[in-house]
Amino acid sequence: MSLKNVRLEVMQHLEQDVDSLIEKYLIPVDSIWQPSDFLPDSESENFYEDVREIRELSKELPYDFWVVLVGDMITEEALPTYESWLMDVEGVGQVERNGWSKWVRHWTAEENRHGDVLNKYLYLSGRVNMREIEKTTQHLISDGFDIGTDRDPYKNFVYTSFQELATYISHNRVAKLAKEKSNKQLAKMCRIISGDEMRHHHAYAEFVERIFAVDPSQMMMAFHYMMKQKIAMPAHFLREAGGEISTAFEEFSNTAQRIGVYTSADYVDILRKLIKRWDIANIKDLNDEAEKARDYLMKLPDRMMRLAERMKIPENSYQFKWVEPA
Repeated sequence: MSLKNVRLEVMQHLEQDVDSLIEKYLIPVDSIWQPSDFLPDSESENFYEDVREIRELSKELPYDFWVVLVGDMITEEALPTYESWLMDVEGVGQVERNGWSKWVRHWTAEENRHGDVLNKYLYLSGRVNMREIEKTTQHLISDGFDIGTDRDPYKNFVYTSFQELATYISHNRVAKLAKEKSNKQLAKMCRIISGDEMRHHHAYAEFVERIFAVDPSQMMMAFHYMMKQKIAMPAHFLREAGGEISTAFEEFSNTAQRIGVYTSADYVDILRKLIKRWDIANIKDLNDEAEKARDYLMKLPDRMMRLAERMKIPENSYQFKWVEPA
């Protein structure tokens, strides 16, 4: 049987539990938070006063903070790309709907709220150039991206397990920085977004665990493949109007590292957590190729940490169009 057919068979096997996984990891619409819970109520007599408070508190937050918050928001707003990518994964039935397409739609519906609330907050803050941000968002969606997973569900679930944990870290750190500046509402907003991301991470990590239980060698090879080529975060494909993708991402990444929101050490730490979560050291019934892949993965965090420790983060020398200089 071909690898593609084996994967389809595994996806069909796991599909029988998707409804229970939706119930376990996703929250019903009537119970979950909505963007309006964190934003001024436009029907309230206090609306203008609440907006004024947002704008005053926003003055206390530095340039680098706004660059990271904008980058996080744009990444969330590129949701159409992520949904269309996942809907095309082998085993996900978007035409003849199946359990996996139901998962993708429900996951998308939860993720959609993140971009909505951050976008509105940025608009009200008075600290950013929304038109330039909107252009970058449109570029990110229209350019598309290739995260190196092809239509392989195993590789895609490794990617989403990693990426959801990375976005948890980023939003959670932004929340802490906002709290330090006494911006409690923004801190609460980013913290609750990070909570969603952590739930989603646990879901995708469980998908991988279930695949390891039935197809350990090929799941190991997929994990090895994704980590050898490195995980490309969605922000990797950012570009400003008239700019290059590589420049925008490099400068955004430098900014995130400078203020400690997401660093090279965090990348390595996520890898360590996944290796521990999936108990890579003790996976049974691997073929020879998968055993070699396991050895590579077990040694990789220490190798990457040595590289991370030698990295030097440059001082800011780039002016994003998104944010006015401090």
